[in-house]
Amino acid sequence: MHPFRTLLLSLPLLAAWPLQAQDLAATCHATSSYDLTVEPDSLLFDRANPAPRRVLMQGAALRVDGRAVALNDEAQDRLTLFERDLRALLPRVKAVADRGVDMAVAAVQAEAAGLDLGADTRAELDRRLAAHAAELKRRIAASRSTHDWHGTAAEQYAQGIATDLMPLVAADLGQQALAAAMSGDLQTAAALRERASALATDWPARLQARMQGLRPQVQALCPDIQRLAELQQGLRDGAGRPLELLQARP
Repeated sequence: MHPFRTLLLSLPLLAAWPLQAQDLAATCHATSSYDLTVEPDSLLFDRANPAPRRVLMQGAALRVDGRAVALNDEAQDRLTLFERDLRALLPRVKAVADRGVDMAVAAVQAEAAGLDLGADTRAELDRRLAAHAAELKRRIAASRSTHDWHGTAAEQYAQGIATDLMPLVAADLGQQALAAAMSGDLQTAAALRERASALATDWPARLQARMQGLRPQVQALCPDIQRLAELQQGLRDGAGRPLELLQARP
C-alpha cells in the first residue's frame, strides 16, 4: 500500500535534491491506496484497484464509482466535516513542502561550503539552486493532484535537478585536483578526485541528516490526519461497505 498520497506533496520535492524525506507513513502511521485531486467544488479519490476506484465528494453529495450514495444525517455531517478539514489541511502541507525546499537549499549550500569551491562555482551553484527552488515552489502552489508527485514524473524531475547540480561541483573539484597534480601535490590531487567521485553516494545521506529539522513540522500534521481517519468512519458506499480512504493509527 502506498504512503498516504494526500499528504505526500512535500516528499518528492525533498527527494529531488536528492533526499530521502521523513515518510508520513512512518511519522503519522497513515497510509492510503488512493490519489487525491482537489477542485474548487469537489474532491476526487481514485485508484486502479480494488473497487471502489473513484470516490467523489462534491458539496453535500457522495458518488462512488459513478453512483450516488444516499446519506443519513450523521454521514452527511461526517462528509461535510471531512471535506472541510481536508481542504484546511492541504495549505499546511504545502507550507511544509515550501519549508522543505528552503531547508534543502540551505543543506546543499552548507555541504558545498565545506568543499572549498571556487567563487565562480559557488555563485553559479547558488543561482541554479535558487532557480530550482523557485520552480519547485511554483509547482507546489499550482498543484491540485497527488498524481503530479509520484511515479516517473517525480523521478524524472529529481534526476533533472541532480544532473544540473552534481557535475558543476564535480568539475570544480576536478579542476582543483588537476591544479594540485600540476604543482606536484599528488596526495591532494588523489583526495580531491576521490571526493568528486563520492559525491553521488555521500551527499544524499549527508543532506538527509541536515533535513531532520523538518520532522517536527511533519509531526504537527499527524493529529489532523488522525481526525480525518476518524471522520471517515461511518461513510459507506452504495453496497454498505466502509469507505477506507485512509488508514491511520495513533
